[in-house]
Amino acid sequence: MKRIETPLEGLFIIEPQVFADDRGFFMETYNADKFAEIGIHTVFKQDNHSRSAKGVLRGIHFQLPPKPMAKLVRCTRGRLWDVAVDLRKNSPTYKHWFGVELSEENKKMLYVPEGFGHGFYSLEDCELVYKCSNTFDSELDAAIAWNDPEIGIDWPIAPTLSNKDQIAPKLIDANLPF
Repeated sequence: MKRIETPLEGLFIIEPQVFADDRGFFMETYNADKFAEIGIHTVFKQDNHSRSAKGVLRGIHFQLPPKPMAKLVRCTRGRLWDVAVDLRKNSPTYKHWFGVELSEENKKMLYVPEGFGHGFYSLEDCELVYKCSNTFDSELDAAIAWNDPEIGIDWPIAPTLSNKDQIAPKLIDANLPF
């Protein structure tokens, strides 16, 4: 397993070791010992699986304290543009974002630490599987606007949005506790 740094502190791309031949492939998607070796000590409590049609945008979502959520995200079918936004007010990269293409072909994963917002745009029909460091709590579920000009995420094209994402507040109006 290889950890690739990004410009945002604590946010990493993970490249698993893939063993492939004419029969197919095998890879470990999570191994606590190997993650510890590359400096990630998160304990995961919940797994999620999401399917999205081409052109769907989900995010920017996060969970508030006292149950903030780190995520380990991977695409198991299709391709998507995955984005994380640093929402930690005391961070030198506060309001900065990073995006990476995740796909069933490249098998890359994104480790999103607590205090980050997360979203993705489906470049094709896709499925996303992700581990979370906390269980979902609807009372602490939050979002900021996917198109907040203060953040300026460079999304690929016009998305299909849920009502939640259409009405999510801009960061300046969100009053976050991070």
